[in-house]
Amino acid sequence: MSYFDVASTAPLHPVARQALTAALDEGWADPARLYRSGRQARMLLDAARETVAEVLGARADEISFTASGTQAVQLGMLGALAGGHRRGRHLVHSAVEHSAVLHTAEQHEAEGGTVASVPVDRHGRVSAGEFAAALRPDTVLAVLQSANHEVGTLQPVTETARLCGEVPLLVDAAQSVGRLPVPEGWSLLAASAHKWGGPAGVGVLAVRKGVRYRSPLPADERERGRVPGFVNVPAIVAAAASLRAVRAEAERENARLHGLVERIRARVPQLVPEIEVVGDPVRRLPHLVTFSCLYVDGEVLLTELDRAGFAVSSGSSCTSSTLTPSHVLAAMGVLTEGNVRVSLPYGVAEADVDRFLSLLPDLVAGVRAPLGLDLTPSAAPPRAEGRAGVGSDEGPANEESAGARSAGAGPERPEASGRVTPQLVIDALGKRCPLPVIELAKRIGEVPARGTVAVLADDEAARLDIPAWCGMRGQEYLGEAPAAAYGGDRGVAYLVRRTG
Repeated sequence: MSYFDVASTAPLHPVARQALTAALDEGWADPARLYRSGRQARMLLDAARETVAEVLGARADEISFTASGTQAVQLGMLGALAGGHRRGRHLVHSAVEHSAVLHTAEQHEAEGGTVASVPVDRHGRVSAGEFAAALRPDTVLAVLQSANHEVGTLQPVTETARLCGEVPLLVDAAQSVGRLPVPEGWSLLAASAHKWGGPAGVGVLAVRKGVRYRSPLPADERERGRVPGFVNVPAIVAAAASLRAVRAEAERENARLHGLVERIRARVPQLVPEIEVVGDPVRRLPHLVTFSCLYVDGEVLLTELDRAGFAVSSGSSCTSSTLTPSHVLAAMGVLTEGNVRVSLPYGVAEADVDRFLSLLPDLVAGVRAPLGLDLTPSAAPPRAEGRAGVGSDEGPANEESAGARSAGAGPERPEASGRVTPQLVIDALGKRCPLPVIELAKRIGEVPARGTVAVLADDEAARLDIPAWCGMRGQEYLGEAPAAAYGGDRGVAYLVRRTG
């Protein structure tokens, strides 16, 4: 099996395994006790804290260990919101944050707070200026990830931090710690050990001195009062040891992984028709690439890849436990169905990547075969996407126009009037995506150039995927109207004009 899903969790690093085994014998006691075994556990815990602090560019007394990266994010947000309550109750975050941020923001709003979600461009990158513009005099906390967990786009953390002024910035650095230098400017930072090859069950919450922070939980004397309960010293020791090891390997491995990902980014659109590589092509993680396959059920494709010996993941709604479209892909305005995320581990063999590229075309073709679509690979070279580079979150300016931001997603989408008279009505009511898009693709040729098609659908994913399909295929998306205006008994009519 070729494991290409380290963005979910990385295999346990050999150094972590060795450190964990040793610490189980040497660090099992309570580090708060004064007898010999307790003092020994405390020495191991202190050394691990120093190691993590050094990598993060923090002081050791600013570091607390949590039970997970999710818990670190939640405690960081809730503690900062509570600590700054006299300033106000306004929270700002980007639209593509991890669900841990979004759920905490929902709770904050339910309890009377206010929240602003800052949109991103089609690459999933927030504008530092737009982020800062969302701040208000009563803003008590801003939250911005260092790199996106689904598409790998790096965010302008340092620039945003400068513009935030006195508003503390919490950075969710789970996907980048251990791989890239920690961006400057953060006030609070969260990370997760199993993302860099440490054991699961260890998170990191760093809180800068001077940041107003009040634990949202009952008082506890451990971890500076921020995280209650007995710490897992052996796992923390292993996490710190593996973090030091991967940082030592990162410079060499990043360059190699970046080259392999560039190969995937370039070759996949050449080998497979109707593919869009998503995420920022320049300012991105070195090991992660995501692409969207039109007319493909992501769960089926992932199953076929698994049978072929590849473990990958997807941001598609069909692989989500909630069966809802990925909020990241939706915010970007790209296809939410048929997505494949490849995240390469340290030490991956070049031959495994080549085998993935050699098998992918037939696997996708096999999934699409029952659809009856005439699809052939394009002979055109891949679109130039800018200078490649890694290791910085402040890459060259390359922002898309405002009109390209989150096209077709959310309230910015234009509403069509019921007066549009389509030449073709496609009834896809009761059909889950990608079937409405497939029906549109198969039948749009039945109308003349500049003719209009109305697609009737009641699957929420169609609201995202039909505009995204139009963007990929160069068709004109006109907006939506009630399906009842076109003969439907429920749902929405999505109107598309054929451009040629």
